[in-house]
Parts: sequence; C-alpha cells; structure tokens
Amino acid sequence: MPRKAARKTAPKNPDIRTVAAVAKVSIATVSRTINGSSLVSEKLSKRVWQAIRQLNYFPNTHARTLVSGRSHLLGIIVENITNPFFPELIQSFEEIAVANGYEILVSSSNSDPKILTNCIRRMLERKVDGVAVMTFGEEEPVLDQLVHRNVPIVLAEFKLDDPKASTILLDYSTGIHDAVRHLAALGHTRIAFLAGPHNLHSALTRENDFRAAMSSCGLSTRPDWIVECDHMLKGGVTGYTRLRAQSERPTAIVCSNDMTAIGVLRAAYMDGRRVPEDLSVVGLDDISFAEFTLPPLTTIRLSRADLARAAFDALCAQVDQGESTTIQREFLVSTSLVVRGSTAPPRAVA
Repeated sequence: MPRKAARKTAPKNPDIRTVAAVAKVSIATVSRTINGSSLVSEKLSKRVWQAIRQLNYFPNTHARTLVSGRSHLLGIIVENITNPFFPELIQSFEEIAVANGYEILVSSSNSDPKILTNCIRRMLERKVDGVAVMTFGEEEPVLDQLVHRNVPIVLAEFKLDDPKASTILLDYSTGIHDAVRHLAALGHTRIAFLAGPHNLHSALTRENDFRAAMSSCGLSTRPDWIVECDHMLKGGVTGYTRLRAQSERPTAIVCSNDMTAIGVLRAAYMDGRRVPEDLSVVGLDDISFAEFTLPPLTTIRLSRADLARAAFDALCAQVDQGESTTIQREFLVSTSLVVRGSTAPPRAVA
C-alpha cells in the first residue's frame, strides 16, 4: 500500500517563543511587532506576522495591554439595539475596527440615563481606548465620567467643551429639504411630521429642519400636524391614529425615522388607506429592509457605514494624537433622499 506523506502540524499551543523561533527573530521583536512598535522594520514585521498566521497563534491581549498601556478595545454605546439602524451601525463599526487591529465592546442605553451610566462603567472597567456614544440623547451629565478619566469620546450631534471629545454632525437638513421638495413637486401641500421624542436632541433637530423645509417651499406648518411619538413601530401607529382623528387629514407624512414610517404603513393598511394612492409616506435612515416594505419606502438615507467611519476616525485621531493639539474635532455625515414607491401625487392632483 502506498504510504501517506507525513503531514507537518503546527504545535497545538504555540507561544511567543515558538513564533520567535519560526520567524528567526528575538522574543522582544515578536512582542514589539504585536504591539505595533515603530522600532521593528517592515521586513521583520512581515516575517513575524507570517509566523503568527502559520502557527495560528493568538496573542495574549491582556499582556499586550499591560505592555502597551492600551487595550486596543473601542466601546460603542447605541440608543436602542432593537432598532435595525443600530445593529447595522455596530456591524459597520466593528468591520472597520477589526480591520485596524481593534476589538469592540457594545452596549445599549435604551434611552435610560441609569442604563447609560452602567454602560459607561463597563467601558471604564475594560479600559477601552475610546468610546463612540451613538445615543442621540441628553448625555452630558453621564459622559462627564469619561471626560474626567481622560477617555477619548465621540458624540453624535452633541458637543462637549473638552479636548477629548469629538462630534459627528449629521446633515439632516439636506435630506429633509429634499423630501419636502419632492412631496411639494408631486402636489402635496398638506404635509404632517411625526417627530421623535423631544428629550432627544436629534429629534428636535429633525423637527426644526422639517419646519424650515416647509417654509422654504412656501408651505405652512400646522401645529396639530406635528406629532411627537417614539421611534418604534408602535410610535408610527400612534402618530397615524392621532392624525386620523383630526377633521382635516394630511395627504403626506414625513417621519423622524424608518421604524415610525413602517408603523404608519401598517396603520394605514389596517385603516383601509392605500399607500401611496391615499397617503404618501417618507421615512428617515434607510434601514436595510426599507426597500422590502409594501410599497418600498421612500426615505432619507443616513449611511451607517459613513457614520461608523466618522466615529472610528474621530476616536483614532484622539488615541493616536500624541502631543498634537491640532486634530479634527468635527466630522460631517451627509443625508440624501431615496425615492421608492411610498410617495405619489395626492388624489386631487393625480
């Protein structure tokens, strides 16, 4: 019988000494390479990483933290993990972080300051290198915990007067103006807005941008057609029900996010009203299944990939700044209108 060739196998539990032996370098060189030291030449670094992959060696991250003083761990705190917008944001943030040698720690605040406090405690206990706070709410009292401990942070739409805090500015205005102009061009003049909770500064920003957009299009904003509701599916149902109860109804509804808009689609269907024939609906976010609703949702796109990239770049700029004081503190993420099947001319104009 033919003999099988003996297969060379890597040690079951390779350690840093094994890596050094395979790479033919010192243990110190392996350690410096893993910790990203600039003292190791590119040639030696490639040799070390080749040996690491060959041996399927997993560096001890705890030891790496002790040596470098950095955890290579970034925290991200989101507002509500049940809203599809945030898992998509987390996925993009993790992809970017992992590609750059970081791990991430995820927490959800559920818009509760007490929970947010616990989230931040977890981050501090794990000694994260920085935290992206994507909660879109009133965070300042709690975030002082991070600032006072000199932890770099980046906030969505919220500015702190501290050199360790950066801000991501979200250009809701462009997308909302485009949405209102789109509806006006279709012939809509009776346009309502389902606003998010007024305790969220992002919700107030979107509402103010809607008012400005209506004014720029020469349309009046009716106070009773701006309805505050939560950012979940039930919020859209509640908002639609309140508008339906009025003697005069809007022909179009712009919503503060896609979840609310999808709730409106559901409520309109149960009410026997057809979208877009009887009612036009616009969302905001462009979550992944917005194009799969019936009809597909016209929405204002806020790219999670762009938001994640801005958050990561902001944190890295602070973590790696050294003695520099001239780093970028503000990052802009744009929005744009995506027209699908949930908008059409109102009946009187069609």
